[in-house]
Amino acid sequence: MTKNSAWTILAVIGAIVIAWFLVNVLFSLVAFVVKLILVAIVAVIVYVVMRVFVGGRDDRR
Repeated sequence: MTKNSAWTILAVIGAIVIAWFLVNVLFSLVAFVVKLILVAIVAVIVYVVMRVFVGGRDDRR
């Protein structure tokens, strides 16, 4: 095996390790954003339901 081949193999292994790390970070970020959106949607639904049950009995007319 020549010196060039060894460096090429090390470069490929390094690229795979870096790509693995970046994909993990990207998936974590996407999962966090999706979770944040779902929490916001559920919070709006809960708020509307609470307003209907609690705020619907306002007889101050």
